[in-house]
Amino acid sequence: MNNYLTKSCLLAFLVAAASNNCNIASAFANTKGAPTSFVKARSATATTAIAAAADGFDETRGGTHTIADQVARFARAKEENNERYLDIKSVYDGGDLSGKRVVVTGGNRGLGLAITKELVAIGASVLVICRSSSPELEALVGQYNVYSGVDVTDTEAVNKAAKRVKSDGGAIDVVINNAGYFYVPCDTINDDSLNFEEQLKQINICALGPLRVNAAMVNSKALADDAKLVIITSQAGSAEWRTTQNKDEGGDYGHHMSRAACNIAGVLQAEELRKKGYTVILLHPGFNRTTMTKKYEHIWDIEGAVDPSEGAKRVLHETILANIEKTGKFINCEDGLEIPW
Repeated sequence: MNNYLTKSCLLAFLVAAASNNCNIASAFANTKGAPTSFVKARSATATTAIAAAADGFDETRGGTHTIADQVARFARAKEENNERYLDIKSVYDGGDLSGKRVVVTGGNRGLGLAITKELVAIGASVLVICRSSSPELEALVGQYNVYSGVDVTDTEAVNKAAKRVKSDGGAIDVVINNAGYFYVPCDTINDDSLNFEEQLKQINICALGPLRVNAAMVNSKALADDAKLVIITSQAGSAEWRTTQNKDEGGDYGHHMSRAACNIAGVLQAEELRKKGYTVILLHPGFNRTTMTKKYEHIWDIEGAVDPSEGAKRVLHETILANIEKTGKFINCEDGLEIPW
C-alpha cells in the first residue's frame, strides 16, 4: 500500500501471464483521475514487466500466487468480475465455526472487533484478549470472556491469560492473532526520520506478539487436538514484493521488518507444531478501512479497501479452509492465493 507516486505496477505481466483476455488499454483504464506522474510510473513499470515476462518470469507461479501490485490486482478482479474478491459473501459460510471456542487478540477494536462480532453472529464462543475492554465488547461476548489488561509484549501477562483460558472452560479450537501496531509516520533514511524505538516496538508487537500468544496457548495445554493458530500478518512482509510496492523509495522500515519477522516466526511454528496436529496459517487480511490504515485513506478506493466487516469474513473464510496440509502458508484473504516470501 503506497501512494500514487510510489506505486509501481506489473500490469504488462498481468496482461501477458495472468489474464489472456486483458489488454493494456483496459488495464490502464483504472488510472482515470490519477496524477500524471502515477500514470507515467505505471507505463514505465509496464515496460519493465514486458521484459520480465519475456525472460520467463511468472509472478503468479502458474496461478497459485497473487499479484504484487494492489491497484492491478483490484483492477483485474473488477474486469473479471471475481465474486470471491469483490463480494466475500458469495463464498463465505461461517457455519463451520459455530460452537467453536475462539480466542481473538486485539478483539476490542478495528478489524479485531469486526472479527469478534462476526464470530458471535455465527454462533462461536469468543474469548477476547486485549489491553482495554469496553461496555460494547463485554455486552457482545460476556464480561468474563474478556481478558483485558493484557499486552502481547508482556510475556508474563500473556502466560497468565493463557492459563486462565485453560482453567475457565473447554479447549480452544482457534486462536486468531490480530493484535498489531502500525507507526504512522513513514520513516526513511534520506530525511533522517528513522525511529528505531518505534521499529523495535512494531517488531515486538507484530512479530513476537503472536509467538508469545501461541507458545503460551500450547504450553498451557489450552488447545484442542486439531487447533488452528491464525496469524494476521500483511503483504508488507513479502521481501519479493518490495521492488513493486516500494520501488525506488523503501521506507516504513519498522512495519515491513515486523511483518517479515512475523512471517518467518509463523513458518517455524508451523514446522515445530505440525507433529502436534496444530495448523499455523499466515493471513494477509486485505486492505481494510481501519484506523491503522487511515494514513493511506487517499488510496482506499483505487486499491479496493473494504469495510472491516467484510475483512472479517475474508479472514474467517480462510480460517475455515486452513488445515494441516496448508500449515505455514502465507495467504492473501482477498483472493485466497499465496503471497511469495
